[in-house]
Amino acid sequence: MPPIPQIEWTFQLRFLVALALGFLIGLERESTKVEHDRLPVGGIRTLPLISMYGFGCAWLYQIGAVAMFPVGLASIIALTTVGYFAKTKEGRFGATSEVSVLITFLIGAMSLLVDVWIAMAIGVIATMLLSEKAKLETYVESLDRVGFLATLRFLLVTVIILPVLPNQEYTQFKLNPTRIWEIVIMVSTIGFVGYLLSKKFGHSMGLWLSGLLGGIVSSTAVSISAGRIARKSPERSSSALQASTLGSSVMYIRILILLWAVNPTIVNYLWWKLLILAAVGIVLSLRLPGGNRGSNGSEVPDLHNPFEIMPAVWFAALFVILSVITSIVKQSAGDTGVFALSAVVGVTDIDPFILSLAQRSTDGLRIAASAIIIAMLSNTIAKGVYFSVLAPAVRKGTVARYGIWALAHIPLVLIP
Repeated sequence: MPPIPQIEWTFQLRFLVALALGFLIGLERESTKVEHDRLPVGGIRTLPLISMYGFGCAWLYQIGAVAMFPVGLASIIALTTVGYFAKTKEGRFGATSEVSVLITFLIGAMSLLVDVWIAMAIGVIATMLLSEKAKLETYVESLDRVGFLATLRFLLVTVIILPVLPNQEYTQFKLNPTRIWEIVIMVSTIGFVGYLLSKKFGHSMGLWLSGLLGGIVSSTAVSISAGRIARKSPERSSSALQASTLGSSVMYIRILILLWAVNPTIVNYLWWKLLILAAVGIVLSLRLPGGNRGSNGSEVPDLHNPFEIMPAVWFAALFVILSVITSIVKQSAGDTGVFALSAVVGVTDIDPFILSLAQRSTDGLRIAASAIIIAMLSNTIAKGVYFSVLAPAVRKGTVARYGIWALAHIPLVLIP
């Protein structure tokens, strides 16, 4: 495959980016003026001009007129301050428009001074936040205060702990405290995205979407929770089984992303296998009769906040324990022992084991890849058993679907 050509960001292209981002933010502000019948500080004409002003100040700074950038920034701050006080006299106290003017100036300057992608990312994110203001406010009001405080505590502990953790390997098992906590943060962040999406959309869209989004957090938790829903309401068993299979399908994508972050080399052996297994699960869920009917979203899988401290500490402990056990088993029983361990560990939470295996496999990547598939095979069987025990109304369908899914893993273990 030929390499992707790199864009050469010339002065002219950077200027066009600054102008386009100014128009983008200005368009959003103009739509706000139309919707609310009031005049914001900047609109479709003003904000592109401010972006160009920022670009011009940055250019003057670049060619030697160093004072021009701080002078330009000070003038924008003065403009927004005057606009804010004029607005407060009319009884309006929000500062969103004023902040958007300041950000637009900085985006214009950044389009020239830093990597263009940074300016583009900030511009797009700023526009999204401005356009979703009402929805964001509604969502924040609905947030669970306990969950929010748990998240805040986790982030606070991380900010304090991560910088002081030693970044070196200890013991014969090569345990690196900084790397371990970085993996915990990475796993928790991906899970938290799924947790937020599930809380926001799962209640309104039904079990199938709850299962799909819940799989980003924990596919095992989704299968157990969906099984309990099926046991409580047998008429919803097909929808619950669909949620379980969709959640398990997402597991393969989640694991693929985590493996890429921990050890990109091992992904070369696994990416197509994991995509095939995810596709098999999706096909099996789509063939469920009545899977989308009667799937009231009032009950969704019970997921814990991945940013709570204790689950994160427990994950780190499991990661260390399984790393040690894997090393001991490999030394004493070789590859066969690692395969057997994969099958045993697969009945529980497989993330710590798979990531510990991937991180330590600087060589023997094919063996590690096969062990990961075996762990997923075991985990798939376990989830099928969990659900079939909890949901007798669809036991035959559960055994058939999870059985086919489990069998699909076997040739992928054998293929190098």
